Amino acid sequence: MISSLVEINHYDFKNNLFESFSTNHFAKDLWPLVYILSDNETKTAYVGETTDVYSRMSTHLKHNKKGKLTSVHLITSEKFNKSATLDIESSLIKYMSADNVYKLLNGNIGLANHNYYQKKEVYWNIFNTIWNQLRSEGIVKHSIEHIDNSDLFKYSPYKSLTIEQRGSLLQILENLAIGKFENIIVEGGAGTGKTILAIFLFKMLSGDLGDFNFKEFGAEENYFINLINQVKEKYNKPKMALVIPMSSFRTTLKKVFKNINGLRASMVIGPAEVSKNKYDILIVDESHRLRRRVNLGAYFGAFDKACKTLNLDKHNCSELDWVTMQSDNTILFYDEEQSIKPSDAEKKDFDSLKSNKKTSILKLKSQFRVKGGNAYVEYINSLLNCSMDDSREFFHSKEYDFMLFSSLEEMVSQIKKRDIEFGLSRLIAGYSWEWKSNKDSNIFDIQIDKVQLKWNGTSNDWINSENSIDEVGCIHTTQGYDLNYSGIIFGNEISYDTVNKEIVIKEENYFDKNGKQSIKSKDELKSFILNIYKTIMLRGIKGTYVYVCDPHLRKYFESFIPKYEDNSENIDILIPQNEVIPFENSIPLYDLKVAAGNFGNIQNIENVEWIRLPDRVQPNKELFACEVIGESMNKIIPNGSICLFKKYTGGSRNGQIVLVESTNIQDEDLGSCYTIKEYQSKKYHDENGWKHQSIILKPQSTDPSYSNIELKDNQLSNFKVVGIFDRVIKR
Repeated sequence: MISSLVEINHYDFKNNLFESFSTNHFAKDLWPLVYILSDNETKTAYVGETTDVYSRMSTHLKHNKKGKLTSVHLITSEKFNKSATLDIESSLIKYMSADNVYKLLNGNIGLANHNYYQKKEVYWNIFNTIWNQLRSEGIVKHSIEHIDNSDLFKYSPYKSLTIEQRGSLLQILENLAIGKFENIIVEGGAGTGKTILAIFLFKMLSGDLGDFNFKEFGAEENYFINLINQVKEKYNKPKMALVIPMSSFRTTLKKVFKNINGLRASMVIGPAEVSKNKYDILIVDESHRLRRRVNLGAYFGAFDKACKTLNLDKHNCSELDWVTMQSDNTILFYDEEQSIKPSDAEKKDFDSLKSNKKTSILKLKSQFRVKGGNAYVEYINSLLNCSMDDSREFFHSKEYDFMLFSSLEEMVSQIKKRDIEFGLSRLIAGYSWEWKSNKDSNIFDIQIDKVQLKWNGTSNDWINSENSIDEVGCIHTTQGYDLNYSGIIFGNEISYDTVNKEIVIKEENYFDKNGKQSIKSKDELKSFILNIYKTIMLRGIKGTYVYVCDPHLRKYFESFIPKYEDNSENIDILIPQNEVIPFENSIPLYDLKVAAGNFGNIQNIENVEWIRLPDRVQPNKELFACEVIGESMNKIIPNGSICLFKKYTGGSRNGQIVLVESTNIQDEDLGSCYTIKEYQSKKYHDENGWKHQSIILKPQSTDPSYSNIELKDNQLSNFKVVGIFDRVIKR
C-alpha cells in the first residue's frame, strides 16, 4: 500500500536536532526528501526539499525568520527521487498556502511543473497520502478537493506559469527595468490567465527575492533574476496596488491577499482610491471594466470627487485616465470583448493609449481556464457571430461537456448534480428578467414553465455564498470568476433572424437599466449583450450547459450544439448477455445483499448483471456499480440511487466516501456486512511505521438518528475498503 511507502517524522527544531536524525537513514544517507518547518503559536511555516538535510537545517537554524520556527517534519520515502521531491515541495506550497492554517515564509514561485516517470500513476497518490497524514497531525486542515475549488488556490501566486505567461512576464520585467514604456497593455480573452499573471507579478515585485526559486525558468533563470534586481534597484520597495474595477471580484481578491504572506488586503483597491495617491506601479486587472461618467448611480459623487482631485474634466475622462495619470508604470490586463455596458471606458480610449509610443502591447492567446481549449473559444465566437459553416461538425471534446437542453428543469437538475460531484457549478443568465426579489424575498424573478428561480441574493462574492446553488447569477456577479460547470440561460432579449441569419436583440426584454441607458445605437446594445454571453459562456472549466428561451435562437443553436439526452431511464436496463463486452461497453452492477465474501470476484458474465455507463464516463476494469439503499448518506446519495465506484487499490481514503466490508458491521439500511460512509482514520506511529488507531465511518444524512460507526483494535483486522465512491449515475 502507498501509505506504507511514506514516513513523516516529527522533530524539535533546535540545535541538538542532528542527534535525532541519527536514527533516520534517509537523513543520514543523503536521500532526497521534503520537509516542513513550522511554529504552532505563530502559525508560520516553511516548505523545502533537499538531499542534504544536515546542511540545509544548519542554514535554516541561522536564518532570521526560519530559525525562530520550532518544529520540523521530515517526509521520506524509498520512492522519492529529485523530480518527485521538487514536485511534492511545489504541491505542498500551493496547497498549504490555500489551506490557510499556516502562513508560509516561502516566496517560492519557481514551482516544479514538469513531467517525470510515474508522476500521475504513483506520485499524485503519494502526495494525497502525505496530505492526509498531515491532516491527521493538524498541519493542514482542508481536503484537496475543497482547496481545488477555493479562490485562495485559484488565485494564488504559488503557481507554475505557462510558457506564454512566462514570456509575457519577461517582457513586462524588461519594460519596467529599461523604463522605455509608461504603460503596458496585456491583451487576452476570457480564461487566458490574466488574473493569475497579474497576481504572480504583484507578488514577485513586492516579495523577498532571497526566498524565490527560478529553477523552472531554465536557461532564462539568471536573466530573470537580473531583471528583477534591476527593477528593485530602480524602485526600492515600490509603492504598488492591484486595481480591480468590479466590487464583487475586488472583495474576493482582498480575501486572497489577506491570506498570502507578504501581501495585504489593502493592496487591492478600487479605481476611486487611485486618485488619493501617486504610485510607482499600478497593476489593473479587468481594465475593460474601468468606468466613465455614464449611468453610475450612487457612484456619481465619488467619480466627480476623484476628477476634481485630479483636475480632470469629469465629462471627458474615465478611470482609465486616473490609473495612467497616477502611476509611473501602469500595467493593464485588457479584453475589449468583455466590455458589457455603456459605463465602461470606451474602446477608442484604449485604442488611443495603445497607439501611444509610451505604450507596450503584449498578448495572451492560450486558453488557461476552459478545458475545451482555444477550439471551444473559437467555436463560441463563431456561434454568436453567426459565422458558422452549415456543414461544420458539432464541437466535441473528451475534456469538455457542451450541451443544449430542451428542458430548463433538467438543466437545473444536472447543474446541481455537477455541484455535488465537483463543486462550483452554478446557473447564470442574461439580464432578461427584472430583479424583484431584492425588495421582496418571497418573489421569484425568473419563471420558465414549471421552474421558478431568483437572481443572486448577494452582489459580493455570490459564487461562494450559501444559497448560490439555488439562485441565478448574472454577468456582474460572475465576471472574473472560475466555475467547474456553468448552466447558461439565454433570455428573451436575444433572438435569431431566420431570414437574415443573424442574432437580433429585443431591447424591451433587456432589464439591466444601467446596461442600456445612454446606448447610442442598436448595434452598440447588441455588441454589449453578445459580449455578456461570450463572457459567461467561458466561465466553466469542465463544461457549459445551455438553455434558450427564444424559439428562433433555440432552433439556430440546435444546428451547432449537441443536445442533452437523458439516459437515466435506461442506465439500469441490463445489457443482453450476448451483447456484453465486459469493461468495454458495460460495467458490473453488484447486489450488496448477496455479494458477501465474493465481492468483485467475477467468474463469468452470467454471475453478475451488467449496465451501460453515461457518455461522460469511460469504462475500465476498476469501475463497478451498486444500488445504495437507505437514508444514511442522503445529503449526497439519494435512497435507491445506482452509484459508480472505483476499486480501491491503495492510497489515502480520508475524507472520501467509501464502500467497506467488515464482519463487525451490520448496516441499518443494507443489513449486511457492507456499508457506504465517509471515511476518517486516526493513526499513530511506532517503530514499524504508521498504524490505525481507529477508523470512523461517518453518515452524511439529514436524519440525526444515524450515528458514526467506529472500529478499533481487533475490529480492524477484517476491515476492507472495497471501493471509492465516484458519483451518482441514476437516482
